[in-house]
Amino acid sequence: MNDSTVFKQIYQLAEPYLKTRFNEVHTQMSMQLAYDLLTAEGGQEDIVIPAIILHDVGWHKVPAALHLKAFGPNATSPELNRTHEREGVRLAGRILKEVHYDREKISEILKIIDGHDSRKESISLNDSLVKDADKLWRFTHTGFHIDHQRFEETVADGLDRLRKYLPGWFFTDTAHQIAKEELQQREREAENDSRLAGN
Repeated sequence: MNDSTVFKQIYQLAEPYLKTRFNEVHTQMSMQLAYDLLTAEGGQEDIVIPAIILHDVGWHKVPAALHLKAFGPNATSPELNRTHEREGVRLAGRILKEVHYDREKISEILKIIDGHDSRKESISLNDSLVKDADKLWRFTHTGFHIDHQRFEETVADGLDRLRKYLPGWFFTDTAHQIAKEELQQREREAENDSRLAGN
């Protein structure tokens, strides 16, 4: 069984748990960003891709009404963020065993999932790539507009949030550069929208 086949199996098993918090689109876009980072930075595809597919399955176990207490600029309950990590480890372990994934690789994948949001430092290059791909999504056109709407902030506030994150949020040079370029594009889009609204 080649990697692409098993990755598809993992995604199919994860998909029912991704139907919350826009996690289907988030996961698909983060996967592409992870592949871009793997190409530029190295790392192990057979660790990074399963980890990015499975990193947010635990949100399925956090009531949707509580999500915005767990993440975002107005989060008040960081323990809920830890809940999604711990539940993610449990669900991801079950899925990886179901596809008969290598035990040592499962162990590393689960360690990455267990701290992908709450652990501020990186434990490996693979961990850095997962953390960076996860966060980079917020700088994309889709991610930015989902976030600023669900956080009930203006476009200007959303741009300020990303500007604040940019300097120290990423572990790899490639992710920082991608984020910088994406932010510049979001700024240009906002400027164009403002210009059109003024006409």
